[in-house]
Amino acid sequence: MQDLVDRVAEVRGRIAEAVRRGGHGQAVRLVAVTKTHGPEAVAAVQACGIEDVGENRVQEALDKQAAVSVAVRWHLIGHLQRNKVKALDHFWLLHALDSSRLADAVDEFGRRRGRPVDVLLQVNVAGEETKGGHELADVAREAERLKGLGGVRVIGAMTMAPLDADEATLRRVFAGAREAREALRAAGHPATELSMGMSGDFEIAIEEGATMVRLGTVLFGERH
Repeated sequence: MQDLVDRVAEVRGRIAEAVRRGGHGQAVRLVAVTKTHGPEAVAAVQACGIEDVGENRVQEALDKQAAVSVAVRWHLIGHLQRNKVKALDHFWLLHALDSSRLADAVDEFGRRRGRPVDVLLQVNVAGEETKGGHELADVAREAERLKGLGGVRVIGAMTMAPLDADEATLRRVFAGAREAREALRAAGHPATELSMGMSGDFEIAIEEGATMVRLGTVLFGERH
């Protein structure tokens, strides 16, 4: 991890340049994705000034939370099974609200605990069968439905681009997520966030308006 300080500095520089090129002027939150890395990775990124940590799996995140003493904001960035919504008490933000059924389960949990759950609506702009999320054409209708769920607070949209997509496809997907966020705002949601961009495409995502990027490989190297 000794070269992590240099990698973080380089990535922050690339983020700043991408913001400048994109012209949106947004602040960008760097979410360090520590999946498959041990608790020491969490402490290492926090020591580098990164305060946001993303995990794909609930149990892996809970195990790390129990093992680290540093204060970070935990993001659940992977699919959440409906029978595990109680675990949301341990996360600052759910990135992947990917279905109406999950939204209803999260809403019930949020109302029961007396505080809404902050979420991002996942949109599947590219229409990939292997990924969850709402089709762009359905976002406005779902945005209206979500207004009736007092246990959920929709603060933005999230998407994933296809692996190995060309630049034109990346821009189309990321612009689609931006369109989804605008539909959420038009419906009255406090939707300011756009979570999109990973290690291979985060600069284009930022140029298209991303406010959160989910980075693992570019910080920690290839997973084994």
